[in-house]
Amino acid sequence: MAESSGKPSVLFVCVHNAGRSQMAAAWLAHLAGDRVEVRSAGSDPGNAVNPAAVEAMAEVGIDISAETPKILTIDAVRESDVCITMGCGDTCPVFPGKRYLDWKLDDPAGQGVEAVCPIRDEIKTLVEGLIAEIGPEATV
Repeated sequence: MAESSGKPSVLFVCVHNAGRSQMAAAWLAHLAGDRVEVRSAGSDPGNAVNPAAVEAMAEVGIDISAETPKILTIDAVRESDVCITMGCGDTCPVFPGKRYLDWKLDDPAGQGVEAVCPIRDEIKTLVEGLIAEIGPEATV
């Protein structure tokens, strides 16, 4: 467990931290509330969150319009119990004792909201499974 809060800490990583990782972080924060510490970052962050991702999440009542892409840091990985990569390849640093998952998801970059909604829904299903695994009654 994360030492600072005693809560499980999850880091979502994709290349630009503009679509998949932002949607995943928003879903986890929305569905798990304050039971889980949530972070997201990108190996090569974009300038802004993908507008189609913002619109797709708004359709389900989650506002990510104020989020900004963040650079992936070694500290962010070190401070997380679970690191979930989404197409960032080998750019994510690996630390012993951490749990790593790689979610194979289509990249929403350059796609319209119609194409992003199925990705959003797939992420929700993956996040629900993650919550079931790392919830308060489960160990990381």
